[in-house]
Amino acid sequence: MDIQKVVTKLIKQKIINPNIKVCEELNGGTVSTLYLLTSEDGTKYVIKANDPQIIKTEVYFLNFYKENDLLPNLLFMDPSHHYIVYSFLSGSSDYTEKNKKEILKALVKQLINNYKAVPSKDGWGWADELSNSWQGFLLNEITIAKEILDSYLGEEEFNFILQLVKSEKRNILSKESFLLHGDCGIHNFIFDDGKLKGVIDPTPVIGNPLYDLIYAFCSSPDDLTKETLDSVVSHLTINNSRIHEVLYEELLIGLYLRLKSCIKHHPDDFNNYIKAWFYWKDILKNT
Repeated sequence: MDIQKVVTKLIKQKIINPNIKVCEELNGGTVSTLYLLTSEDGTKYVIKANDPQIIKTEVYFLNFYKENDLLPNLLFMDPSHHYIVYSFLSGSSDYTEKNKKEILKALVKQLINNYKAVPSKDGWGWADELSNSWQGFLLNEITIAKEILDSYLGEEEFNFILQLVKSEKRNILSKESFLLHGDCGIHNFIFDDGKLKGVIDPTPVIGNPLYDLIYAFCSSPDDLTKETLDSVVSHLTINNSRIHEVLYEELLIGLYLRLKSCIKHHPDDFNNYIKAWFYWKDILKNT
């Protein structure tokens, strides 16, 4: 993508201010390319380029929840779906390990409790590659994770998580489907003085809101305790009638998937996560 041509086009179409003084490529995108534009009056914009199908699903999510103040304001989508422009959320992406509980409570109250239902007949899981069922989505995800985790956890732990995924209890969370962020972790949170201010970079999933909450809970290796999870879940009002029956099983499924991501992206955190794995297995065994 020729960023200068794109900027010129956006100015001509009056999508962005004409007096752009800074255009810088941002680091941190794993599969996308990001540019930050700053105009003379201080207004900032983000241009995000990616595969058209990924761009389409992100646009779908941002439009679906365009009234939510935690999310960036979508300003423009390239007609060929190669890039989008959205408002820049000021703040810090640095997470400090001291107030995880309060951050997750804010996430639940301001975002997750405002999720809206979508037709489950269309499928479950990744919005751009739907599965026939929630169980089918999870089975595919843990099978992929197994390829990475085999030399760390082994067959016994995979069989344990496989039994959880295949359990009829998974149907409890398959009665109604919602449009979820899908990549709802601290790496996509924006903070202001340690408080949650924004959530960026959705990779939409069709599923139960508990999925995003557990994803967020497991996205950092600190404070992975029963007390914190129970406290945060108590604020979950959406589709919450039978969550207590499956909460710790869902946590272990989410934690298994997080162990895979940890090895790929944050191997130094693995020891903390593996301690949490056996901690939560003991909790489930004694529940």
